[in-house]
Amino acid sequence: MRRVRALLPDLGLGAVAALGLAPLGLWPASVLALAAILWRTAADGAPAAFWRFLAAGAGWFALALFWITEPFLVDAARYGWMAPFALLLMALGGALFWALPAGLAARLSRPGTPRVAAIAASLLLSDWLRGWIFTGFPWAQIGHVWSDTPVAQIASVTGALGLGALTLAAAALPAATRRPLAGAVLAALLIGGTWLAGQVRLNAPLPPDRSVMLRIVQPDATQHLKWDPEWSTVFFQRLLDLSAQPGPRDLVIWPETAVNFLLEEAGPVLPIMSEAAGAPLIMGIQRREDGRFYNSLATILPGGTVGAVYDKFHLVPFGEYIPWGDALARIGIGAFAAQQGNGYSSGPGPAVLAVPGAPDYQPLICYEAIFPQHLRGLAQRPGWLLQATNDAWFGTLSGPYQHLDQARLRAIETGLPLVRAANTGVSAVIDARGQVRDSLPLNTAGKIDAPLPGALPETLWTRYGNAPILALIALILAAALRRRPSSS
Repeated sequence: MRRVRALLPDLGLGAVAALGLAPLGLWPASVLALAAILWRTAADGAPAAFWRFLAAGAGWFALALFWITEPFLVDAARYGWMAPFALLLMALGGALFWALPAGLAARLSRPGTPRVAAIAASLLLSDWLRGWIFTGFPWAQIGHVWSDTPVAQIASVTGALGLGALTLAAAALPAATRRPLAGAVLAALLIGGTWLAGQVRLNAPLPPDRSVMLRIVQPDATQHLKWDPEWSTVFFQRLLDLSAQPGPRDLVIWPETAVNFLLEEAGPVLPIMSEAAGAPLIMGIQRREDGRFYNSLATILPGGTVGAVYDKFHLVPFGEYIPWGDALARIGIGAFAAQQGNGYSSGPGPAVLAVPGAPDYQPLICYEAIFPQHLRGLAQRPGWLLQATNDAWFGTLSGPYQHLDQARLRAIETGLPLVRAANTGVSAVIDARGQVRDSLPLNTAGKIDAPLPGALPETLWTRYGNAPILALIALILAAALRRRPSSS
């Protein structure tokens, strides 16, 4: 119990650090709390560093991801008992991504400055790996605390990973220098300098808006009623009515899984939808092909014909698909959130699609927008990004706002505007610097009529990705770890 009590301050500091994430955005709390954790670890051996960062990581992820309980409360009678276990597993699983690198770095480095530098660099590397391992889950990364500040603009050069590097550098400087006060001053100058640089970028002129008027429709279909046969008819009529309201529009956008029927069954109502839209319509819909089901975006052209179709390829594990799903389906185990079959099948990958009357765009369905790697390496650069999502799964406290902030970072990283159509909110038009031009709040039915913002030139991050930051991590680790004295 003494050992457990000794780790409670680290658990608390990890939770305080998470206050920098949306919706609070208290980034000073993040920097100070991380600085305190690193300070406490500067002289730790490997076992102590492991346990200290396991506690701190558990605090961070428990507070950052407590929205993970919300999907289990949609049908609380059946799934509510799972909610605390899901949060515990997510918090401890995320905490291991802090504890393992911290313990290893402490084992391979000398106490003091080398240890602090090695742990900070290893945490940053782990944040990057978390976006890839086990299909990836780069939610609540350390750099996300800057999403709603001018500092976020440096992501156009460094990506979100570079924001994490800034955070950990500022937190590490007081503990890594012989004079803590001098280190704190350096940290303040680092943050102040990037803040100023970001503000300068925000003040520069943007390219003119495109001559394309968008209409984004938010039906506010709450998750516990979304698939109810009677209510789904109400929500479908709401989509039609909002789409048909007077006003100019060149393109109408509906959110993820906007309707409760399959694309193959939609033939009789496609002309009705097209007439209500009065323009090409991009809509989220499920579809079936060769006995498999897909979470898709479909373009409905004037007259009700089906144009380009995109299938979501980066699916949510256990939510949209189950590993070894074909085998497990035989015993009745299916994906939690899939509404057709036992789970969705994966589409072919990132794509750039054409739509009449607007520039080509890259579609992102919900969860796909948290993965920056999907926005690079395309055969052509899109003119804008479209995220269709159903954030009703995430509740109303933190999940939807964290998801929105990550979408804003994708706009900054690529220099492309991002249009967001969310079932219950937050729908938004985001310019090429990640600034929200127009939005609809949570739990509100309505529409946004807005021009499509213009795109900036290709960013350095689009060209080089995370390679420069990863190289910096390698240099820091090489400098810190090679100083460990030999055991002879």
